[in-house]
Amino acid sequence: MQGKPFEAFLSLTSLLSCAGLLVATVSLAGPVFYPKLSDESAACNECHKQQSPAIVQQWGESKHYRGNVGCFECHASKAGEPGAYEHNGAFIHTIVTPRDCARCHEREVAETEASHHAKGAEILGSLDNTLAEVVEGNTAFFGGSALLVNGCQQCHGATVKVDAKGRPTPDTWPNTGIGRINLDGSRGSCSACHQRHTFSAAQARRPENCGKCHLGPDHPQKEIYDESKHGISFMANAGRINIDNPKWVVGEDYSVGPTCATCHLSATPTQGVTHNVGDRISWNNRPEVSIRTDLADAKLGLANPIPWEKRRSAMKDVCTSCHGPAFADSFYQQYDGLVELYNEKFAKPGKAIFEGLKKAHLADGEPFANRIDWTWYEIWHHQGRRARHGASMQGPDYTHWHGLFEVGKAFYSEFIPEAQDLVAKGIAAGGEKAKAAQEVGALIQATLESDNHKWFIGKMTPEEKARRAKQREEFAKRYVMKADAKP
Repeated sequence: MQGKPFEAFLSLTSLLSCAGLLVATVSLAGPVFYPKLSDESAACNECHKQQSPAIVQQWGESKHYRGNVGCFECHASKAGEPGAYEHNGAFIHTIVTPRDCARCHEREVAETEASHHAKGAEILGSLDNTLAEVVEGNTAFFGGSALLVNGCQQCHGATVKVDAKGRPTPDTWPNTGIGRINLDGSRGSCSACHQRHTFSAAQARRPENCGKCHLGPDHPQKEIYDESKHGISFMANAGRINIDNPKWVVGEDYSVGPTCATCHLSATPTQGVTHNVGDRISWNNRPEVSIRTDLADAKLGLANPIPWEKRRSAMKDVCTSCHGPAFADSFYQQYDGLVELYNEKFAKPGKAIFEGLKKAHLADGEPFANRIDWTWYEIWHHQGRRARHGASMQGPDYTHWHGLFEVGKAFYSEFIPEAQDLVAKGIAAGGEKAKAAQEVGALIQATLESDNHKWFIGKMTPEEKARRAKQREEFAKRYVMKADAKP
């Protein structure tokens, strides 16, 4: 490649001096349109048309193509920069980072870097990572776990490394994880949502786009969406929501079939597009006990956490593009009720019992070395999350049968008996361990005697027993057929 140095493409002064050039900006950064394709990018095309024609075709369908933003404008680098290597007479880097994209998309990148997505790669030391690195993995793949590379990091993001030639290493690339830690210090991957090389807004608006990561036993948002009225409406009306429109405002450009982007990212008549996926989320349902999102953001060190009440107002604004205010208010009362039910009945007492067992050395060893480690992890990390996420997106099956039913079953038939067994073994050991075990046993008993759990030990009030018996009797009259009944 020969021609002008890359600095020419980054200089606003030289850009403005080009005849006929249109630069549309809100600040100094913004969509940039070059008068013609650069010589460097034209040279890239000549080779890639032969070596990887699909990439060139994808680029040809993009807004970048129409603005003469080509390969070199995004991949160009300088000698000595992290990840730079010489390629056909020019220095380039393989991985285009948010910092590269921010030359033109400054606001979008700033919003993303202020979001939970940007912190996605900071999972080292979590129980999830312990599973991937130790329980399910080993250190045979470049000194680390092949499962971590192929599983966790493909969504959460890897910490990018390069070899002596400047090429990304196989244990960190390919990777489009949303929290990827790049060589230039930036976080994230714009192509996690806007796939290379079309970088289509329409594609990013579709629910399948989020389904790459937001599905499965611990966070099945895509499956919940599919069973919800929103998902059903989208599938029934996918051809009527103008998803290719550059302007895509709910209530103006479409009024049926909201997608994930509609609620979490896209514009309404009164608020603009955001690339901070948490701007409209008021509960953080990731941990054992749900907390408000501003508290979670502050704990992660995100700048200027938005109060959860403001986030809820922003989401209600989305809701009222299609629903009345009373609908949105009642929905949130239902959702809050489910979160508080889970928190108070299962999460808080379960966490207290589990931590009590650990503190009393009744379940020592590495994480997941004890049966109760698995039981408690699945209660909050899988079953409890499914219930909370199900309620947040109006997915009743995930709220109940895949959610709190599984929580209740595991809590009463596995977690409590396992905890009681560990307490009994601790008491039998005698000494200080017995004393600590008795304290945990008292906590378990107090939990079971509370209003939420006393049914389990036969202490339901007579009034409640009578009411339940009457309901069963009335149900039997309606639905239960006697063996000798004739049609």
